[in-house]
Amino acid sequence: MKFKHIYLAVGLLILLYSCKGNTQPADDAGDAETAAQTPVTVTTVADSAMVDYIDLSATSVFQQKNIVKANANGYIQKVNILPGHYVNKGEFIFSIKTKEAQSIGNSINVLDTTFKFSGVNKIKAAGNGYVTQLNHQQGDYVQDGEQLAVISDRSSFVFVMQLPYELRAYVKNNQDVQLVLPGGEKLTARVSSSMPAVDSLSQTQGIVLRVNSANPIPENLVAKARIIKAIRPHTVSLPKSAILSNETQTEFWVMKLINPTTAVKTAITKGIETGDRVEILAPKFSANDKIVITGNYGLADTAKVKITSPL
Repeated sequence: MKFKHIYLAVGLLILLYSCKGNTQPADDAGDAETAAQTPVTVTTVADSAMVDYIDLSATSVFQQKNIVKANANGYIQKVNILPGHYVNKGEFIFSIKTKEAQSIGNSINVLDTTFKFSGVNKIKAAGNGYVTQLNHQQGDYVQDGEQLAVISDRSSFVFVMQLPYELRAYVKNNQDVQLVLPGGEKLTARVSSSMPAVDSLSQTQGIVLRVNSANPIPENLVAKARIIKAIRPHTVSLPKSAILSNETQTEFWVMKLINPTTAVKTAITKGIETGDRVEILAPKFSANDKIVITGNYGLADTAKVKITSPL
């Protein structure tokens, strides 16, 4: 009887050990499956307004400059302008006393008081603008036709944008272009005309942009001109971090969840890019589709994943 109880106890121990051995591999398999899951975060597609544009340089210039010249041989008697001054058309700017009048003096007036000879010629501005160059000062001797000053015509002020010729299709006459000046000020310019030649080295064409500004803008100021290539008021987009590609960037795809733990490789066709968003032309994702946004790099097709944070 005693041996019977011993045999029974030993049999129970063997049975319990066998059951424990049979359940252990199942637990190990579950742990291994959990370890194989890649932690990821997901997102969904968004309906966005996107604009595809290119930024180019535009330089301010005065297209027309009036050259003020001496109208006689003589001495400059008075200078009524300074560099940077704004002058109006018809405003007195120079007076020149001829060398003959300088030599003769008042002799003719003494002989004939009715003659009223002074020998002083007045020169007036031919147009409105800024004095950008002053070549002579009071007392200088000048010859007939010699340059005295340069007045930049205010009405000829424009920005000239250097446009690569291959982008010519995106710029039309009377088209509005946004200009961003240094400091962040934004102006709206209008395409007026285009230069009849291109630069032989850069293959860029000068595009004339006219702008109205309440504040005077100096010459040779470089601004940023924004040319819009395409506008999508409503389009499907994803963050750039959700897009994967091959080394040559000829193929693009995303990792799409087909269930809470499985992500599959889905080829896409990209559209325009703006900021951190990319337009998705194909396939057509629904608002409920979940796309991996982080942890997607290096994932194989049909990868096991674990979502670590909510949308």
